[in-house]
Amino acid sequence: MKAYEELKAMVASFEEDFRKFYEKGNKSAGTRVRKHMADLKRKAQEIRMEVQAMKQADKAAKSETGNE
Repeated sequence: MKAYEELKAMVASFEEDFRKFYEKGNKSAGTRVRKHMADLKRKAQEIRMEVQAMKQADKAAKSETGNE
């Protein structure tokens, strides 16, 4: 659940720039929003890779014990 908490904190930290861009039209904040979205994409990919590795490790452990 650590990854989920990190993800929530990450998204919450973007709020000010989102408000500045969408509510006030601040173009510099728009640039930061795009950067935040790229960071979020990287984090999501890390989580996807972690989940896949955990699934594969579980499958391998089950096949070794014959419980598949």
